[in-house]
Amino acid sequence: MSRLRTEKTWADVLVDNAAEVATAERLIRQLNACEVASLAFCRLLERWARGDAAPSTPGGRQAALRRAADRAETALAGLEDPLGRYLLELEPERAEGRSWYGAPGAAELLEWSPVLERAGVHASALRVTQVYLELAVFLRALAGLGDAARIRSTPDRSSLWAGLFDLRENLLGRAVEDLRALAA
Repeated sequence: MSRLRTEKTWADVLVDNAAEVATAERLIRQLNACEVASLAFCRLLERWARGDAAPSTPGGRQAALRRAADRAETALAGLEDPLGRYLLELEPERAEGRSWYGAPGAAELLEWSPVLERAGVHASALRVTQVYLELAVFLRALAGLGDAARIRSTPDRSSLWAGLFDLRENLLGRAVEDLRALAA
């Protein structure tokens, strides 16, 4: 007899805790868009850090950074309404929850000014550093929530709310502003 094995994901955690499945599905779609755009932004910078000069010209790299920042900013800006609605509906049973994802690790704390100089890209290294940090933490948070779902150790509603609230505050504040400036 064969078995179909299905593993839970971070999206399943959101659906399982949702008051309205439609709200969770809307949030999941937007989080997927944010995940894709964040990965593209971070991987672009990581390739440059390894010395992969793609695109091949400084102007092309400048345009690539602007496009990646624009896509990430658009995705994050679209997160505000579905995440706000989901948090409103989640209504944890207690106000004290702890965030389910950790602080930035050493891998996220990089100085991007030498990489940008080597790539011939003229952008605020401080903004790039801050955006990379926020997006990397966001990606790690989603991965951690997915890992917790797979091992069936998901956070309770209060902690889920606290973590999502923290992500919202970090991503929709300074990160969107910095991405908008990088895309300009």
